[in-house]
Amino acid sequence: MNNLPLVAPVFPAGKEPLPPGISDEDRENYLQAKKYQDYMTMGMESCVAKTVIAGGGGFVIGAFFSLMSSSFAYEDPLLRQNLSTQQKAREIFKEMGRGMYKSGKGFGKVGALFAGIECVLESYRAKNDIVNPVAAGVVAGGILARNAGPKAVVGGGLAFGAFSAAIDLFLRRETSDDD
Repeated sequence: MNNLPLVAPVFPAGKEPLPPGISDEDRENYLQAKKYQDYMTMGMESCVAKTVIAGGGGFVIGAFFSLMSSSFAYEDPLLRQNLSTQQKAREIFKEMGRGMYKSGKGFGKVGALFAGIECVLESYRAKNDIVNPVAAGVVAGGILARNAGPKAVVGGGLAFGAFSAAIDLFLRRETSDDD
């Protein structure tokens, strides 16, 4: 090692100093674990992974909401009066499954669209501030309302952008230290 002041030491690849508590025998395992950790970090920071995770999470939440709301659905006793109890239960579960899939698909589409747009904006701007979710909300709201006409695109974009701003401001707020 050189003794020059204010010069960072340079180590050959694979011969860097190890963290405390790790011996030279553990170096290979440590480097392999670090390599896999870096791969996971790169994967989780990619826009594709964020979009897939948001879409999957949205699907699960949408299906769960539909499942919970189906327990409050009114069942007409005369609708299926000539079916056995087992056939009635089968039909009710099929309806619940269709509703869960439809609701989950909608929530998943919204989650994936918003997360993908926000991630692309954040990557492009290289900033993590309030502008990214608001802009992503405006774009996503406009895309979701595109089939209803230009007024709906503007209204949907503004509404989704405002909702995104409210949620982001709530999540970024400073908590008090009065614990």
